[in-house]
Amino acid sequence: MQSYAHSQTADAVDVTPELSRFQVHSKAEVIFILQSIMHKNEIVTAYFNHGSVFILTSILQIDKVQNTVILDYGVNEELNRKLMDSMKIIFVTTHDKVKVQFSANQVSKVTYQDRNAFSIKLPDTLLKLQRREYYRLITPIINPVRCIVLESDGHRIDTSIVDISLGGVGLSNWPAELSPEIGAVYLGCKIALPEIGAVTCTIEVMSVLDITLRSGAKSKRYGCQFIDMPASMQALIQRYIIKQERELRAKLGES
Repeated sequence: MQSYAHSQTADAVDVTPELSRFQVHSKAEVIFILQSIMHKNEIVTAYFNHGSVFILTSILQIDKVQNTVILDYGVNEELNRKLMDSMKIIFVTTHDKVKVQFSANQVSKVTYQDRNAFSIKLPDTLLKLQRREYYRLITPIINPVRCIVLESDGHRIDTSIVDISLGGVGLSNWPAELSPEIGAVYLGCKIALPEIGAVTCTIEVMSVLDITLRSGAKSKRYGCQFIDMPASMQALIQRYIIKQERELRAKLGES
């Protein structure tokens, strides 16, 4: 199995307000969920380099004393090196057919049962999503999906979508001089989903996060939720998420 791992500090997956109720904070529950994932040998997909690269791994051991998680080592040393150079990794896996996400900020190479492995710090929190529509799909950095935000005066703002779910979107590349305040609502926004169709929606800005890119440049991420999303538009987003997941599995040689 191609694998990945990364060491985790206390900041779990960046959670938008509509997802906060799905966060698990109890250390005992976090360990229980991760142990269940380990015992069922669930595949863990690890996204890094701002979500543009991913590899597969699985959980090998959870050390309650050292507060670490040991993960399977990758077969591609170049990807392993890039992984260990990464500052933020998002893990996506499944527990009882429910999506689970957690993150890590540092990875270390260790020896486990006489073979190479990765070690990360035990996550302080994780996100266990109760419904598929709240699963956040990390969108491609190359040729990113665009969201055209329409201001009240008719001015169009071209932003990039970082992630998307049926609950909302994460946006970047919003011009600094037009940066919105939390609570701002925009009607008539347009999202062009490749090979799926165009989504028209109303969004409300729920959070603004300051982000430091690998280059050292400063950026912002805007967490937005959909308001009164029509079922027809939700269906397009759902189709897009399913399509991207199928293509991901095909690339990784999964059945």
